[in-house]
Amino acid sequence: MKRILFVAALFAAVSCGSGSKDAPDPDKPTPPEEVGTPTFAKGADISWASEMEAGGRKFRKKDGTEADLLAVLKESGINAIRLRVWVNPYRGWSGKADVVAMAKRVSAADLALMVDFHYSDFFADPSRQSIPAAWTADKADLDKMCDHVAAHTTEVLQALKDAGVTVNWVQVGNETRNGMLWPAGQLWTNSGDIADGRKHFARLYNAGYDAAKAVYPHAIVMPHLNNAFEDNLWWFQQIKAQGGKFDMVALSHYPQTESSYTAAQMNQMAVNNVIQLAKTLGVPVMISEVGVKTFASEATAKQVLNSFVTSLRNLNGCAGVFYWEPEVDGVWKPALYSDASAIAQYTGKSETWNPYYMGAFTSSGAPTSVMEVFEY
Repeated sequence: MKRILFVAALFAAVSCGSGSKDAPDPDKPTPPEEVGTPTFAKGADISWASEMEAGGRKFRKKDGTEADLLAVLKESGINAIRLRVWVNPYRGWSGKADVVAMAKRVSAADLALMVDFHYSDFFADPSRQSIPAAWTADKADLDKMCDHVAAHTTEVLQALKDAGVTVNWVQVGNETRNGMLWPAGQLWTNSGDIADGRKHFARLYNAGYDAAKAVYPHAIVMPHLNNAFEDNLWWFQQIKAQGGKFDMVALSHYPQTESSYTAAQMNQMAVNNVIQLAKTLGVPVMISEVGVKTFASEATAKQVLNSFVTSLRNLNGCAGVFYWEPEVDGVWKPALYSDASAIAQYTGKSETWNPYYMGAFTSSGAPTSVMEVFEY
């Protein structure tokens, strides 16, 4: 039986080299060796890692040996990395320069790379899809907003390409259930659907899609929604009906965060939805974020994650899974989380935030047993 993942296999076979037998031009950089796209991604989003390292955090293998984080993750079975991109972020973390620096390390480690565009200066998710401060003057002009999306996507990806980095997947927007770049690409309000909201969103999304393809023609480009346990088929069908283009679709899954369901129920609903989406849309499905409550009960968290990943591996339509920020320990937090005035600039609320509680490393920088799920 042919797997739906034939797209990934095809892309893995394409070389970045020109194939020319002429002598190399010393004034031009040598084309990079392309990092192949794995048939099943066992990934990690480590977007906080550079800030952690700048603050002195060291990482260790399971035997306690100090090592580069990427080497630790590879030993744990990870074969792909996801990095988010913000436009003008706090202290530059997850900005273009930060992403390029980390991506060069990812490429040197022979790991596949997903670039996750938020099109914001801070987290974009179902609760907020804030326009970058530098773009706000154009918030009422859809054409200009599309230009911003295209220009930002091109700028970041071209910088990565110039640095010799292979980009295997591009995520256009982050958890865009209610659109992106509000109000330009918003889909609904409390009063109901916005007229032409899906049409406008599709234009913004396609601006990112087309820009990504122009720089990396073989990259797999996708939209991203939260709540893999919910029926999301209608959303993708409506965007596709408005001309939205995608090679894959991406979902987030946090199976221990809904009190109405058990983790086992959440996992099964998510698996069922992956099957439905792949079959109906005819494209693979990526779980680009997953997290479990490691520090509440490590044994339970490992069981929940293992059950989910094992189920996904047996599906023709699943392209893989990325654990979100496994390198944190439940104690460390980014500097922004302690800066109430900065948070207020992004969210409108003057408050501080607690550390992320679903990381999968210890305070000594070593992976917990949860990461063993990826060692198969």
